[in-house]
Amino acid sequence: MPDFRLPDLGEGLTEGEIVNWLVSVGDHVSIDQPVVEVETAKALVEVPCPFEGVVSARHGEPGEKLAVGSVLLSVGAPTPLPPTPLAPTPESPVSSEYSGNVLIGYGTTHTPRRRRSRPGTPRESNAQDHRVERSGPPSSTSAPPRPAAPAVISPIVRQLAREHGLALDRIEGSGPGGVIRRADVERELARVTAPAPEPRSGRRIPLHGLRGVVARKLATSRREIPEATVWVDVDATDFLAARAALPSVSLLALLARFTVLGLKKFPELNSRVEGDEVVVLDEVNLGFAAQTDRGLVVPVVRDAHAATTAELATAIAAHTAAAREGRLSPAALTGGTFTVNNYGVFGVDGSAAIINHPEAAILGLGRVIDRPWVVGGQLAVRKVAQLTLAFDHRVCDGGTAGGFLRFVADCVESPVTALADL
Repeated sequence: MPDFRLPDLGEGLTEGEIVNWLVSVGDHVSIDQPVVEVETAKALVEVPCPFEGVVSARHGEPGEKLAVGSVLLSVGAPTPLPPTPLAPTPESPVSSEYSGNVLIGYGTTHTPRRRRSRPGTPRESNAQDHRVERSGPPSSTSAPPRPAAPAVISPIVRQLAREHGLALDRIEGSGPGGVIRRADVERELARVTAPAPEPRSGRRIPLHGLRGVVARKLATSRREIPEATVWVDVDATDFLAARAALPSVSLLALLARFTVLGLKKFPELNSRVEGDEVVVLDEVNLGFAAQTDRGLVVPVVRDAHAATTAELATAIAAHTAAAREGRLSPAALTGGTFTVNNYGVFGVDGSAAIINHPEAAILGLGRVIDRPWVVGGQLAVRKVAQLTLAFDHRVCDGGTAGGFLRFVADCVESPVTALADL
């Protein structure tokens, strides 16, 4: 019976949390059929099985974390049904319900009764046996039987309760037969650690999985990067006209094209700090912010410097769709060297964005709205937006950052200008 182990899910990930099983015990699976959804520190992924056969066991429940290499699924031939048990006889007085088998974290609900020998059947004797047989009914002062341990879904749940001083026998389980799941322990932990009741109510959102990774990266960025921000208002009238002339190219894709051209002129912004050195990178792996139901993610278009405008647009659209459907691979969320963000879709004019650590800069575009603008000495109504650049002041000074931002702004105001650098 082959065991399918949790595979390496990419770029240093050591564990994954089971979100949802896609197969049940007894189901037939084919090679490369997705069998489980697993959430890693990078993304929600469907894990395909490399074997064909019948699922004989699932190892883990939703909410449980498994280390890479742990057994995830057992696949083999269907297990034959056991024969119908006969009625108990004097030879076999013990019910199969109390067989003494122990599942991980469950314990045994009853101790099997000891079989008594039949008259005339030789058996081992000792002084203790004779004392027991000569004694009468058990004394009322005998120690009561130890209660069964509460049933939990896995040892991880028991460890979580122990670390926070929670008594499992006081936690109501939501699993089959009252089995205590991880969510039950977390709910109890939230209850006992909640502050004293106030007039208003609220809810707690655990910072784990993808949300936890984003939170840690943002905190690291604020802690380690001495960032500065520059911004400029731009006349985006011709920018919108170029977008209308290229129906398959989004505003973000056009901005990405201008960004790549700007990084070619100002490569210091396509870098990262490693120890006491600034490493200026040759390739541009362009990240872009995408809002999903699971929070903000930053998919990466690799080798953006070698792509055409149409290829950039196609890659951005495909990555965005995959991110929102939870199909993006962990590798597609790592390795970025520069990030662009169209926060204008949220209806805001500008933002002092946080740099996506360990990158050196992030460029943002605000909403495009009608504003009065001077054109050729005359006041006119134009489509105006704001470009904002947050940059790591260790990799360059304000002159370099300002030069890059001005170049991108010129491309936005006159997209035909970019043709000279294509």
